[in-house]
Amino acid sequence: MLQLPLLVTAQVDLVLVLVSVLGLWTRLSRLGCPNNVVFDEVYYGQFVSLYMKRVFFIDDSGPPLGHMILALGAYLGGFDGNLVWNRIGADVCLFCAPEYPSSVSVWSLRLLPALCGALCVPLLYLLTLELNFSHLAALGAALLLLLENSLIVQSRFMLLESVLIFFVLLAFFSYLRFHNSPNSSWWRFSWLLVSGASCAAAIGVKYMGVFSYLLLLGVASLHTWNLIGDRTVSHLSVCVQCVCRCVCLLVVPVLLYLFWFYVHLSLLNRSGPHDQLMSSAFQASLQGGLSRITQGQPLEVAYGSQVTLRSSASQPIPCWLHSHKANYPIRYENGRGSSHQQQVTCYPFKDVNNWWIIKDPGRQELAVGSPPRPVRHGDVVQLVHGMTSRFLNSHDVAAPMSPYAQEVSGYIDFNVSMATQNLWRVDISDREAESEVWKTILSEVRLVHVNTSAVLKLSGVSLPDWGFRQLEVVAEKLFQSYSSSLIWTVEEHRYGTSQEQKEREAELHSPTHIDVDRKISFWAKFLEVQWKMLTVKQEDSEHKYSSSPLEWITMETNIAYWLHSSTNAQIHLIGNPVSWGVANLSLLAYQLLAAVYLLRRRRGFKDLPEGVWGQFECLGCVCVGGWLVNFLPFLLMEKTLFLYHYLPALCFLYLLSPALLEHTHTHLLSSVTQRRTLCVCASAVTLLVFLSYRTFCPLTYGSPELSANQLQGLKWRDTWDILYRRR
Repeated sequence: MLQLPLLVTAQVDLVLVLVSVLGLWTRLSRLGCPNNVVFDEVYYGQFVSLYMKRVFFIDDSGPPLGHMILALGAYLGGFDGNLVWNRIGADVCLFCAPEYPSSVSVWSLRLLPALCGALCVPLLYLLTLELNFSHLAALGAALLLLLENSLIVQSRFMLLESVLIFFVLLAFFSYLRFHNSPNSSWWRFSWLLVSGASCAAAIGVKYMGVFSYLLLLGVASLHTWNLIGDRTVSHLSVCVQCVCRCVCLLVVPVLLYLFWFYVHLSLLNRSGPHDQLMSSAFQASLQGGLSRITQGQPLEVAYGSQVTLRSSASQPIPCWLHSHKANYPIRYENGRGSSHQQQVTCYPFKDVNNWWIIKDPGRQELAVGSPPRPVRHGDVVQLVHGMTSRFLNSHDVAAPMSPYAQEVSGYIDFNVSMATQNLWRVDISDREAESEVWKTILSEVRLVHVNTSAVLKLSGVSLPDWGFRQLEVVAEKLFQSYSSSLIWTVEEHRYGTSQEQKEREAELHSPTHIDVDRKISFWAKFLEVQWKMLTVKQEDSEHKYSSSPLEWITMETNIAYWLHSSTNAQIHLIGNPVSWGVANLSLLAYQLLAAVYLLRRRRGFKDLPEGVWGQFECLGCVCVGGWLVNFLPFLLMEKTLFLYHYLPALCFLYLLSPALLEHTHTHLLSSVTQRRTLCVCASAVTLLVFLSYRTFCPLTYGSPELSANQLQGLKWRDTWDILYRRR
């Protein structure tokens, strides 16, 4: 029987293998050095520790996928999260950078960002090929990225820029691979699926990824529009392809984005330092914290219930409706008079003066009946302050700090013919039916003053010293408005015997852990977390190494990441000055060349064949467009910015530079002499890029140590902050 030999044919791009190996070597070698917490590692390290302990947190700077990737590296290295991440800010010397303990695998903490940074090098090579440029141009782009000092520094630490860049480049490469594949190959849609997943991952790492995603959607929309106009493609094929593109580039990214949050919220199920940002319902769903206080408390608010009322608008610091044995001044500083009745405020700490009793106006009893009679939407109640027995009251007297609103007070009968106005209608805004019962934690309630139709509201204004700097509470006629400042939630609730009251007060001071089985849906959690991330911003303070976007283009500034405690060994975020200049020149050259081409085409002169013109347009959409969407948004931001924010935009210019050089060589220069001259110049620039990379390597890797004079020689710009010790 004749046996045919089994033949395996493989094509190996040796240049791709070479740049991949070099990328891994430049990013992964000596990854554990220095063995110190470097710059923003202290910021991300706190979140990694919280993941290890499954403690809930919110980072307003970005979605959770990037943190989960860092936490995965820490988990693989056996990190248990037991590390105190000292704050390293602008006012803390870099000499004080704490060392990682010997039990922590520094290499594993930095592995995944470094691996992403290394893979960006072959990705840029492949992306250049998908733009239909030569292997030589692809090699040039890979070398520019490979020898970029700032990208090496940013990749070698527990930071997220390299992860973001990796997913953005992967998204564009996958989409162009899909677009360039033969239409008859349906397996090519797997590349489209990878592109959509990469877009979701980029957005999941940092919100800046959404701008690259929108650019890719724009490119895909143009291609889809051209597909619709292609009469050689059948109607059925057009419909199927359009549906596939919508699913892969619209539906899949949304589903994956939700999935990142599902994993995030599933992992972080314990109470933590960021609980106060969230609603009472969210807090009660976490193990520990509020859940250990609210465990076992009644669900339905009844007449006679003892409750604390938390304002939904008190963010990021929570506060509760409060009163105390102090009256409003007879006259305020501006001469206005007050009712001189008991103060009612909003207090940002748990306190026995936060407790109120829900009273039936038609009865004298303050105790819960048997069985309890629940309070429903539309019922009229009185609120009695538990410690002073004063009724929550409002009347036609101007509030102390908000004279356009009514004063809210604890009613005191001064026998001056001032009628009591202490009836409040319960308006449950999130009810499912007109007769919905007022529920602990779950119900969002407006308290409407019956006599004046004003609504109990947290104004947010701090009272003067006579009000102990607590927050002002007013009643305001807002008609149908449903602002969060009007919403109150019952957080703690008891039906209340005296013995239970004593136990509850003791629990506030020495709580014990009790497992809780209170659940809210993933959608409720997701929407609340998403809203908080987009709206609750931490105060940004000036940083010694912060910079403006316009300074990034010319690299006016640098960032000192690490300085050895006793030597001149140090690491700085400084770009390769030569390649940085090449990138800027390429951007300017493309814009000028595109303007000339467009003007001449408008006049009827087509200097380029349609195929070459399409390639030139695609280059501009991807490279110049990628630079624009990753740079221009920062011009509109008011947050503290740093040089590393420019790195994603810079990568697109490194893709543009060799491609534009090849275009010039092939289509603009006609004589052999001109082309040879251009090749010589390009070779010289490549050599200068390498020499510049080698020159700044001591500041990229932190070794070898340089003398003070050598460090002074590296200060190529007066605005750079190079640190050194004279010996």
